[in-house]
Amino acid sequence: MWKNLSMFGGDEEEHEENLLGDESDSPCSSLSQLQSMIVIIRPIKFALLFTFGNILAVGSTAFLIGPAQQLRMMFDPVRVCATAIYIGSVILALIFALGIHSKILTAVAIITEMCALIWLVSLS
Repeated sequence: MWKNLSMFGGDEEEHEENLLGDESDSPCSSLSQLQSMIVIIRPIKFALLFTFGNILAVGSTAFLIGPAQQLRMMFDPVRVCATAIYIGSVILALIFALGIHSKILTAVAIITEMCALIWLVSLS
């Protein structure tokens, strides 16, 4: 009987290590590894999903604060350059992914889109 209870008691430090340790067998790490492979294996698919996700995010903030306020904030003199690069890279990513089907140009457009998005958010 005590052997069965020792399975539940055990050393607490050992239990914490198991919970916080770097185990690659957990479902979350497997899912994360699978999702990161999409960028390498199917960059065009990733670009489409990422770009449409960004369009939905901008649309949702426009829904929350109103489209006029959203456009005023995006084309503020401080943000106009970042906004132009962001919108341009979104359009180029869609053209490269859907029209040209170039993986390298799509990857460059997505990297530019990410950098412009970080720049745009950092100006807030």
